[in-house]
Amino acid sequence: MRPDLFEAPDYYNIDDLLSEEHKLVRDAARQWVKREISPIIEDYAQRAQFPKQIIGGLAEIGAFGPYIPAAYGGAGLDQISYGLIMQEIERGDSGVRSTASVQSSLVMYPIYAYGNEDQRKKYLPKLATGELMGCFGLTEPNHGSNPSGMETKFKDMGDHYLLNGAKLWISNAPFADIAIVWAKNEAGRIHGLIVERGMPGFSTPETHHKWSLRASATGELIFDNVKVPKENLLEGKNGLGAPLGCLDSARYGIAWGAIGAAMDCYDTALRYAKERVQFGKPIAATQLQQKKLAEMLTEITKAQLMALRLGQLKNQGKASSAQISMAKRNNVAMALNIAREARQVLGAMGITGDYSIMRHMMNLESVITYEGTHDIHLLITGADITGFPAFE
Repeated sequence: MRPDLFEAPDYYNIDDLLSEEHKLVRDAARQWVKREISPIIEDYAQRAQFPKQIIGGLAEIGAFGPYIPAAYGGAGLDQISYGLIMQEIERGDSGVRSTASVQSSLVMYPIYAYGNEDQRKKYLPKLATGELMGCFGLTEPNHGSNPSGMETKFKDMGDHYLLNGAKLWISNAPFADIAIVWAKNEAGRIHGLIVERGMPGFSTPETHHKWSLRASATGELIFDNVKVPKENLLEGKNGLGAPLGCLDSARYGIAWGAIGAAMDCYDTALRYAKERVQFGKPIAATQLQQKKLAEMLTEITKAQLMALRLGQLKNQGKASSAQISMAKRNNVAMALNIAREARQVLGAMGITGDYSIMRHMMNLESVITYEGTHDIHLLITGADITGFPAFE
C-alpha cells in the first residue's frame, strides 16, 4: 500500500467559509482516515471483509450521531460538521462511510426524532460509542424504489407485536445489535420497530459475492414470528414519511461523502500524472490529461459549493427533500464520472489495488443506487418543479 499523501483540493477557497470548529472536526477525521483506514482498506476490500476494529475510532471522531445532542451521547455538532466527517470517511472508503451513515442517520436519527425518552436514553449513548451497532430495514426483495409496497407486517398480540417478513441489501446487518425495521400494521400503516439481536426468529444472513462495497458488511433481515415488545415501537411518527425522513438525513451525508471519493480519485490522478513520464515529459504536460484534470476539479468545486449551501439550509431547517435528492444525485454521479476519468489517467495501473481508484469506482456503483437510485432522484426533482409525480 502506498503512503497516503492526500491533499484536499480547494480551488475556490471554500475553507474560508468554514468555521474553526468545522475545520477542526474535518481535520481530525482526515488524520484518522490517513492513520487507520488508508493502510488497511485495500486488504480488507480484497478479502471482502469489514474491519470491525475501526468502530471505536469512528466513535472517537464523532462519526456516530454527530448532530445528536450531547445529552444522548452525540457530539452536538451542526449539519456541516456532519457532512465534512462523511466527506473525509468516504475519501477513505464508501463502505466505511456507509457504516457511519447507517448508524447516524438511519438508526440514531429515528430513535432521537421518533422515539420516546426511554428509548433515547436506552439506545443512543451506546450507539454513539459503538458499544451498540445498528442497521435499517426498509428495502425488501420485491420492493426497492417502491417501499410503500412492503410486505413485512406485524400484528398486535396483546402484550407484544408479532413480526414477519424480510429485508434485503441491509448495510451492517451481519453484525448489528439492533435493527430499525419498517413494517405495516394490520391496518396497512407503516411503523418503525426496534428489533434486537437475540430475539427468537430474527436472523441476519450475510450477502456474499459483491463486486462493490466489499469492505462493508451487507446482509438480510429475516423475521419469522419475532415477538417484539410493545415498548420497542417508535411512536413519534408513522406512515411512509417516517422512513423517508431518515433517508433525507442519509442522502445528505452521501452528498458530502461522494465528494470525498471524488477528491481522492482526483488527487491520485494529479499526483500520478505529474510523476508518469511518456515521450520525454510528464503526462500532466499533455493537453488531454490537463483537460481531464481541469474538468475533474471543476466538478468537485461545483459539488463542494452545492453541499455547503445545502448544509447551511439544513442548519436553518430549510432544506427540502427535493433539494437533498438533487445534491445526492449530482454529487454521486460526479464522483463516479471522476473515478472513471481518473482510472484512464493511470492507464493499466488504475485497475490495481496499488491505487484507490478502482475500489472507489466499484463502491460508487452501489452509492449511485442505494438511498434512492439515480433515476428516482431525477424524478423527485421533476415532480418538485412540475407538480406532476411521474413515479406513481
